[in-house]
Amino acid sequence: MEFIQPILEILFINILLSGDNALVIAMASRNLPNDLQGKAIQWGTLGAIALRILFVFLMIHLLEMPFIQLIGGILLLFIAYKLMVDKHENDQIKSGNSLQEAISIIIFADVIMSLDNVLAIAAIADSNLLLIIAGIILSIPIILTASELILKLIQRFPVVVFVGAALLAWTGGEMIVKEEVVQVFIQTSSIPKPLFLIGLTVITVIVGAIKRKQG
Repeated sequence: MEFIQPILEILFINILLSGDNALVIAMASRNLPNDLQGKAIQWGTLGAIALRILFVFLMIHLLEMPFIQLIGGILLLFIAYKLMVDKHENDQIKSGNSLQEAISIIIFADVIMSLDNVLAIAAIADSNLLLIIAGIILSIPIILTASELILKLIQRFPVVVFVGAALLAWTGGEMIVKEEVVQVFIQTSSIPKPLFLIGLTVITVIVGAIKRKQG
């Protein structure tokens, strides 16, 4: 269970945060002939996955630096909030007119859009490289084959977004409480750690829900 639980969390977050990435792949190759679309998707995806794994490794080393856990935790709270309010619109994605151009667009767009994904995976895996690789590899076929279905489910059942945002916010909170300054604050203020994490999670989800309703 110690291995399965984080794998499931990584898989869930990876799928939730990668739906737009999969649509980018489809949009970038839509103008190519049918025989080249498969190649663009295959090579573009492989390039994007390789860079994503590299970025996760770099993120793990960065998380060992002072105050990076705090900064990363705050970023994850923002990502959770953003997940709540985003509308997943990709109509303006550029399409490639050649195989090379489509692959370049796929890799570049995926790198830009995957920073939230990378941070979340590194935080959940807690520097366990096996968990990171397993989580990314397991999510690849689902992202490629079911991206449109995933986005439709998210739009139809908002509870999926709420659960994902809560998980991200909780993970962000766990990163924040790893910082020595925050630990000292929690000890001196006598706030139980679980209560602190619940408070951060609830506030993030509520603020996101209010903004989502207004939008």
